[in-house]
Amino acid sequence: MPNRGKRYLKAAETVGNGAPRDPAEAFELIKQSASAKFDETVDVAVRLGVDPRHGDQMVRGTTTLPYGTGKSRKVAVFAKGDKAKEAEEAGADVVGAEDLVAQIQGGWADFDVLLATPDVMAMVGKLGSILRARMPNQKAGTVAMDIGQVVKDIKSASRVEFRVEKAGIVHAPIGKVSFSTDQLVENLVALTSALVKARPSAAKGRYLKRVTVSSTMGPGLDIDTQKLQGMAEK
Repeated sequence: MPNRGKRYLKAAETVGNGAPRDPAEAFELIKQSASAKFDETVDVAVRLGVDPRHGDQMVRGTTTLPYGTGKSRKVAVFAKGDKAKEAEEAGADVVGAEDLVAQIQGGWADFDVLLATPDVMAMVGKLGSILRARMPNQKAGTVAMDIGQVVKDIKSASRVEFRVEKAGIVHAPIGKVSFSTDQLVENLVALTSALVKARPSAAKGRYLKRVTVSSTMGPGLDIDTQKLQGMAEK
C-alpha cells in the first residue's frame, strides 16, 4: 500500500466509508475534503463492461459538458484557406498545413489537442507513426468541417474526448472543486449519457460496472451506478 500524506488521510476521514453514494452526496464530500492551495480538478473513472482488445467493443467519442472542465487547452489545427481562417478566428493557438506537418516531424509537440478538416487528412496521415493516439480522428470528433465550432468548444473547455483504455476504464475531467455540486452532477450525467449512447452492440451484460470520482489530491468515492445510469438515460 502506498504511503499517503496527511492531507490525503484527512480527506479520507472526511469522505468516510467506501459505500456507493448518490452523485450529489459524493461531490459535497469531495468539496468539503479538498484542502490543496489550488483549485483541484474533479476527475471520473468509469469501468465499462467491455473488452477493448476487440475492435467491436471499443468506446470512443466526444461530448460537451454543460459547465465545461474549467481548464482551457492549447489547440493546433490542420486546415487551409477559409477553414484555416475560421479556426484562427475561433481562437486556435496554431493553424497550418504542410508547414505544421514539417514542424511536428521536427519534434514540435506543444499542443493539447490536434484537429483537422477532412480535406487535409491525406497530408496529416504522414504523421501517424509520430502522433499515434493523438492523431486527428473523425470518430473522436477531432476531424470536422465545422472546425470553428470545434475549436470554440475546446477553448471554452466544454468539450471532452473519451476513450476506453486497455483495462476497460474511461478517465475524464468533469470540473473543478470550485464548481457547485449541481454543476458537477450535471457534467457527470452528461458524460455518462454520452458513454451510454456509445455502448457497443457487442458489449454484453452490465455496462456501467463502476464509477469513481475524486479530486486531484483526494481519495476516490464510488458512485451508485444504477442511480447514475437512470439519471443519464432521462
